[in-house]
Amino acid sequence: MRDFHQPGRSAVFADQGMCATSHPLAAQTAVETLKAGGNAVDAAIAGAVLLGLCEPAMTGIGGDCFVLVKPAGSEDVIALNGSGRAPAALSGAALRAKGHEKMPVFGDPAAVTVPGAVDAFCRLSEDHGRLGIDRLLAPTIHYAEAGVPVAPRAGFDWANHHENLSGAARGFYLVDGAAPKVGQRFVHKGQAEVLRRVAAEGRKGFYEGEVAEDMVASLRALGGVHTLEDFANTACDYTTPISGTYKGVELVEHPPNGQGATAILLANILAEFDLPSMEPFGTLRAHIEAEATKLAYDARDRFLADMDHMTRLAHMLDPATAKKLAALIDPTRAMASAKPLTEEVHKETIYLTVVDRDRMAVSLIYSVFKDFGSGIASDKFGVLFQNRGAGFTLEEGHPNEAGGGKRPMHTIIPAMLKQEGRVIMPFGVMGGQYQSTGHARMVTNMVDYGLGPQEMIDAPRCFSEYGTMNVEKGYSETVRQELAEMGHAVTIPAVGIGGAQAIRIHHDTGSLEGGSDPRKDGIALGY
Repeated sequence: MRDFHQPGRSAVFADQGMCATSHPLAAQTAVETLKAGGNAVDAAIAGAVLLGLCEPAMTGIGGDCFVLVKPAGSEDVIALNGSGRAPAALSGAALRAKGHEKMPVFGDPAAVTVPGAVDAFCRLSEDHGRLGIDRLLAPTIHYAEAGVPVAPRAGFDWANHHENLSGAARGFYLVDGAAPKVGQRFVHKGQAEVLRRVAAEGRKGFYEGEVAEDMVASLRALGGVHTLEDFANTACDYTTPISGTYKGVELVEHPPNGQGATAILLANILAEFDLPSMEPFGTLRAHIEAEATKLAYDARDRFLADMDHMTRLAHMLDPATAKKLAALIDPTRAMASAKPLTEEVHKETIYLTVVDRDRMAVSLIYSVFKDFGSGIASDKFGVLFQNRGAGFTLEEGHPNEAGGGKRPMHTIIPAMLKQEGRVIMPFGVMGGQYQSTGHARMVTNMVDYGLGPQEMIDAPRCFSEYGTMNVEKGYSETVRQELAEMGHAVTIPAVGIGGAQAIRIHHDTGSLEGGSDPRKDGIALGY
């Protein structure tokens, strides 16, 4: 229970509907959508699209999304893969021939995969929404024209990462050549025009016609191999979720090309240890989690890819695999980390969850990958492109090798928890690579230490990432020193690790309990 002597944030309780996300305007828009007769899918789309304007370093219509939906009246979970594919003409061999040893990241169209989110939002609206895509885009169209004041965390990211922007993007996403200051109004009339066309024409307003022509011409002018056909052929896919059980609680994840299988593997490894006997934010738990992360992420980097090219999913989900990996962990000493095959698998994302009065639940994650994505925007409308192609490897023969029409390995993963067959908590964790570890941390915070949504989000985090162990300031100096003595290369990160949102569905009382991460600008809001 929260100590009311200390600064902090109470969990939000409501019973009709709730949204938890990383910006207040998006949470407000989602709740207003629910009140206007929309369901959780409508609210999630309306809030998510607005986040692309409020947090453009994190996400936008030039990005991808993954979505889990629990329909009203059912406990089954539907997965929708809204991640785009590489242009048909992309070739790992051609990139190697040009001298690339790994995928480009910023300013190079080779890193730009076709955006998948807009297609997914239109499909979700048609299949599961009530209000229609035109109604859902209206708030963002308004704010794109009128402007939104820059929030503190969004301003921090703008100030620290605006140099990733190049060419036309600098004109659309900077103000007088500089990052906008906190409180300054950010306007994007080009995005308003794009969304008006999607509102009127559906997905065709984005993937065909003048908007698509602008995107393709802008990418090809920089040497890209994208075509109008690549955009017109973009299509999201319904898939079957994957899951694993941690001490009676089922962790439901999106299947690859996202890294949800890594979270399940990591939770299975942690299940081999007596976490409840350890101090929740002490040295031993942090060490065991770090070692389990190294092993799970090594498996991810070797096996995870587009489902059409992945052959080791069952191996990653098998509890026997986790048992063998857990046996490799020395509880007194850090192991060397494995070298990743995909080296540019960070960074920026938004997450949003909504539950409505009929208990439809949505878990949605939406990203342009690294800060401001590729840094490339289309010349006329200013669509900022993701750089998800940086998630490919150029290792010849690897299942995640760059190739035409393939989806790269993604770090972004929405999740839900089920208990006794019922969904009890849609949740997600932002922070690129951290997300799988963050999912396992959220599960163990709840199951092993009894924390509620806001408490588990507020709790300090640590993360071992390829040789460095980032340990937040919420840990004591004693813990950091003890971890260093065990062989971890401990550092305090410049900013808090990731972000998270969650909504707990209390089936016994009928109430909803929401939490939102203080590491971001957002809130949980209900009615």
